[in-house]
Amino acid sequence: MNSSTRPLSPAPGRVLATVSVGFVVTQLDVTIVNIALPRIGADLQANVAGLQWVVDAYTLAFAVLMLSAGALGDRFGARRMYAAGIVLFALASLACGLALDATMLVGARALQGIGAAAMLPNSLALLNQSYGHDPRLRARAVGLWTASGAISIAAGPVAGGLLIAAFGWRSIFLVNLPICAAGLLATLRWIPRPQATRAATPPEARTAVGGSANTNAAPRGVDLGGQCLAIVALTAFVAAVIGWRPLGLAHPIVAGGFVLALVAAGAFVFVERRVANPMLPLSLFGKRTFSAAVLFGICVNFTYYGMVFVLSLYLQRVRAYTPLQAGLAFLPLTGGFLISNVASGWVVGRFGVRVPMILGAITAGLGYGLLHFVDAATPLAGLLVPFLLIPSGMGLAVPAMTTAVLASTEAKRAGTASAVLNTARQAGGAVGVAAFGALAGGAAATQIVLGMQMATALSVALLALGGILACLVHPEPHAAAQTVREARTRRMSEG
Repeated sequence: MNSSTRPLSPAPGRVLATVSVGFVVTQLDVTIVNIALPRIGADLQANVAGLQWVVDAYTLAFAVLMLSAGALGDRFGARRMYAAGIVLFALASLACGLALDATMLVGARALQGIGAAAMLPNSLALLNQSYGHDPRLRARAVGLWTASGAISIAAGPVAGGLLIAAFGWRSIFLVNLPICAAGLLATLRWIPRPQATRAATPPEARTAVGGSANTNAAPRGVDLGGQCLAIVALTAFVAAVIGWRPLGLAHPIVAGGFVLALVAAGAFVFVERRVANPMLPLSLFGKRTFSAAVLFGICVNFTYYGMVFVLSLYLQRVRAYTPLQAGLAFLPLTGGFLISNVASGWVVGRFGVRVPMILGAITAGLGYGLLHFVDAATPLAGLLVPFLLIPSGMGLAVPAMTTAVLASTEAKRAGTASAVLNTARQAGGAVGVAAFGALAGGAAATQIVLGMQMATALSVALLALGGILACLVHPEPHAAAQTVREARTRRMSEG
C-alpha cells in the first residue's frame, strides 16, 4: 500500500490524539476567555486595564517562554516537559476558577501561559518522534494537529457562552481540569519513554524538526540571560502601553516602562549576538523572506487579538449581548478559518506563498475597514460580512506565511524558525490587546465604539504594511507542493 494512503497506525494515532489535547486547551483559552471578560470585570471589580492583563498575562508568558521550553524539552525530554506542562496548566486553571480578585486571576493566567509554553513546542517534538519514519504520514499528522487547534479556536466563543450561561465565568477555567487529566493519563500510558522511542526508530529517521540526526549530540542549553531580558522588555512595554491611556505618557510608570523596555531590548540584542546558544538566533533575520514573513505575522496577530478583545467589550457592553449571544455572534469570525485554511494549501501550491499573503492581507484589511463604520446602532447583519472577510483573509495568508518561513531556512533550523515565528506572533497579539484595549478603555458605550473605530483604522494600516511586506517574500511555492505539480505535469504529458 502506498504510504500516502496508508492510515495512521494505532500507536502513532494515540500519540497524535494525546498531543492534540495540549494544543486544544492552549488555543481554547485564547478565545474562550474573551467571552467572559465583561462578567469577570463585573464580578472582580476589574477595569479595562485589569481585563487586558487577564488576557495578556497568559499571552506574554506563552510568548516569551516558548523558545526556552523547547530547549528544556531537548535537555530533559519532550515527554517529561509535555506532561509537566499539562499538570501546571491544570493547576493554574484551578487557581483561575477559584480566583478571589483580579490580581490572583492575572497571576494564575500567567501560570497557565507557562504551562502552555511547555506543552506546545514539545507536543510537536513528540509528534515528530512518532512519525519521523514517514514524512508523508508526519505531514498528515501535523495537519490534523493543526486542525484540532483551529476547531478549538472556533468552538471557544460558543463553548464559553454556554458554560457561562449555565455555570458562570469560573467554569471556563474549571472545564480544563478533566481535559488535562485525560491528556496526562494518555501521555503516561501512550507516549513511549525516550529510550523506547530510540530503540524502535531507525537511525535514518531520528532527525527531529529543526534537530539533528545525531542522537548523541548534546542538547542545547537554556539562554538564561536572553530569557530574562526578553521577559523584562516585553512585559515592560505591554505595561507601558496599557497604562498610557489612563495615566498619560508623562506618568513615571508609563515613561519608565517604555525606557526600561528599550534598554532591555537593546541588552537582549547585545546578549543574543554573543551567547553560544542564543534563545533567538539573530542570524535568521539576515534573510529577507524570513524577516518579512515574521513581521507579517506580527501585524496579523496584533490586529486580530486586539480586535477580538475590543469586540468582546463591544458586543456585551455596547450591544448588551449575553455571553452566549456574543459567542454565537463570534462564530463567523472564528469559524471562517476552517475553510480558508484548506483553500490556502491549494493557492500556495499553484501560485506560491506571495500571492495568498497579499490577497489575505487585502481581504482581512477590507474586513477591518468595514468594521470601521460599525456603531451602537448597526444591525447584527452588518457585522456578518466583516466577520467573514477577516478570517478568510487570515486563513489564506497564515499558512502561506508559515510556509515562507520554513522554506527560507535550511531543514536543520526549521524547528527554530517555526518557534521564532510563533513567539513573535504571540508577542504581537499581546501588544495588540494592550494597544487596542487602551484605545477602547472606559465604561461608556461611546468610548468603546470610538476606540473600536480607531482600532479598525490602525488595523487597516497594519495590514497594508503586511501587504507590502508580503511583496518582499520569495514567491516560490513550497517544495512539496512544487513536487506534486511536477508529478502531475509528467503524468499529463505521458498520458
